[in-house]
Amino acid sequence: MPRTGTVLIVDDQAEGLEAMGEALRPLGFEVWLALDGETGLALARERQPDVILLDVMMPGIDGYEVCRRLKADEETRLVPVVFLTGLDSREARLKGLDAGAADFLNKPFDLVELEVRVRNLVGFRRLTQDLDDAEKMLFAVARSVEARDEGTGEHCDRLSHLAVHLGEQLGLNGDGLKALRKAGYLHDIGKVGIPDAILLKPGKLDAAEWEVMRSHVDIGVTICAGLRTLRSTLPIIRHHHERQDGSGYPDHLVGEAVPLLARVFQVTDVFDALTNARPYRRALTPAAAVEVLREETKRGSWDGSIVEALASMLDREGTLGPEGGER
Repeated sequence: MPRTGTVLIVDDQAEGLEAMGEALRPLGFEVWLALDGETGLALARERQPDVILLDVMMPGIDGYEVCRRLKADEETRLVPVVFLTGLDSREARLKGLDAGAADFLNKPFDLVELEVRVRNLVGFRRLTQDLDDAEKMLFAVARSVEARDEGTGEHCDRLSHLAVHLGEQLGLNGDGLKALRKAGYLHDIGKVGIPDAILLKPGKLDAAEWEVMRSHVDIGVTICAGLRTLRSTLPIIRHHHERQDGSGYPDHLVGEAVPLLARVFQVTDVFDALTNARPYRRALTPAAAVEVLREETKRGSWDGSIVEALASMLDREGTLGPEGGER
């Protein structure tokens, strides 16, 4: 029989654990078993199952905590979790949903219900994997663009990390932080459509060439628009070249009309560019880069509150040196 899917069952009751395994294996599922939460977490990360069946009441870390950890881990957050529980109260179910559960099965479980629910969630997992694979493909394209344009892909990693760090400093929520992290890699993906003669031109671009170069934001949005998981990243891709005074592109937005995430991202993008060497100039110190950002803010480029948030964050971490807080 061809393999139907993979299931990890986590339950401290060995008899029930084996019973569920024996029920699922003849249906074509590959089954892995764990008798406690820590073992279950390790197996989930190592083997990436399609579905996790998780007992609620276990010694050590209970099912709620296991589920929370699974959902907090980038490697396992999209794996659907079904709680196995004898608790039928509204409070228990709300607690499970809050922890990230996709479904519930009451003990003692019905074999037909077990099969149907697991099959449905395997189908859901396949769909999310397809979306995840498409997103990973875009990230690979973006890295190739970065290598072609900058000579290194490290800029993406640095920018993604710094943008999220600054977003946390500003109190942004999980979706905003995810958008900033993804934008670190995808903001210039549209440059894949810019000819080498323009992208890699050593001298200044003429007016016609600049028009072509500016089109990379529209190309980037077009490439990423098909994935719903990237919807919150699209405004960053489109607007990270806008300026507070309206002199940016493509829409010449002014002030707070520039989306907040784009304003956060552009400050980190410029800071990273200034503090890392290019073939045509040396890297600035973090303190000198902050001063450049402040001067450019006075001339109408950046959101001053975000620049100062960056400065405060770097100063608190000791990155700016003893003179970092001085203006």
